[in-house]
Amino acid sequence: MKISKLAENLIGSEIVKIGNEVNDLKAKGADIANLTIGDLDSTIYPIPARLKEEINKAYQNNLTNYPPANGLLSLRKAVAQDLKTRWNLDYSPDEILITGGSRPLIYGTYEVIVDKDDKVIYPIPSWNNNHYAYLTSAEKIEVETSESNNFLPTAADLKPHLKGAVLLALCSPLNPTGTMFTKEQLSEICELVLEENKSRGENEKPLYMMYDQIYAMLTFGEEHFNPVSLFPELKDYTIFIDGISKCFAATGVRVGWCFGPKMIIDKMKSLLTHVGAWAPKPEQEAVSVFLGETENVDAFVDEFKGKISNSLKFLHAAIQDMKSRGFAVESIKPMGAMYLTIKLDYVGKKKSNGELIANSSDLVFYLINEAGVALVPFSAFGASPETPWFRASAGGLSLDEIKAMLPRLESALAKLR
Repeated sequence: MKISKLAENLIGSEIVKIGNEVNDLKAKGADIANLTIGDLDSTIYPIPARLKEEINKAYQNNLTNYPPANGLLSLRKAVAQDLKTRWNLDYSPDEILITGGSRPLIYGTYEVIVDKDDKVIYPIPSWNNNHYAYLTSAEKIEVETSESNNFLPTAADLKPHLKGAVLLALCSPLNPTGTMFTKEQLSEICELVLEENKSRGENEKPLYMMYDQIYAMLTFGEEHFNPVSLFPELKDYTIFIDGISKCFAATGVRVGWCFGPKMIIDKMKSLLTHVGAWAPKPEQEAVSVFLGETENVDAFVDEFKGKISNSLKFLHAAIQDMKSRGFAVESIKPMGAMYLTIKLDYVGKKKSNGELIANSSDLVFYLINEAGVALVPFSAFGASPETPWFRASAGGLSLDEIKAMLPRLESALAKLR
């Protein structure tokens, strides 16, 4: 049966493949420490009580018809005020777009800016840019990053590729690594973008930046920076991606927003109206109320990120302890988000039965079956299959569960030779 070429060539998610294996084993009674999901166990990390209260109230008040295509004005006003208060960013409600989570916004940004064969630049590892580049038939420029720069692209990495590009996709704190741009790193990149845009003619498409800061409130003693606060003249070229999914432990509540140049936001609104990507009206109303309660927001975020930080720091210390005892492992100090970057340098080793661990996916499935520990390889984020780096998400496990799985991880790695 024939289908579209786009559908025929869609690439399956390696994260979903790993998740399916985990779910199958758990259904059979296996005890799996699932460090794969960029989600949160809502029994460990429930949404804010005030937000839940306002969601229930909105449903009781029958706010169940269509919301405006660009989002409730009350929410767009609340977002505008929060941006001003929290980040000193000055955006009007007309420069803000609300959707059901941030994914439609990333897709909309690509669709509104990118034409077939346009150059799109993004670092690897990074989350899902390869899929959005495919959906828009872009010429993808994947910039490999390294441990020495916390897997973040530098200005020197990006500079050779900017000529003719229309979109540069960046994220900080970064999924999958949990690492963050310093002020100097981001400033150097911003200067390159401004320089490139000054060189372009009136009829040329500018180089836009998509800046995903969905994890910006989840930082551990590090300061979050953004392009427009550093260089106000970048406001004409920057589309921000943000929302409640991570900072309010509300991945399933589905309220995201972007803000940027009004022309881009208006076109995204028109596009996504045809997709029906609205966030539910009761949830929008509830977020508009809660977001205006700055003290309640800050109190929740401080407690939430404290628990996530404790889990990540414990896991980082445990990996460093394993390293000190001769295991071929490494980890990068957690800076933000809910992820720890872990190196397990066991690709090329053999199992006790003589089978070779040929790539990072082999190691993932070995650890699932041998240790009941599930990680995501950086190959799922665009890196080569041989890379020994992995993402560990702390959102789905308690600290006690993380402690319990470590002896199993050690035992499984010790069996490889």
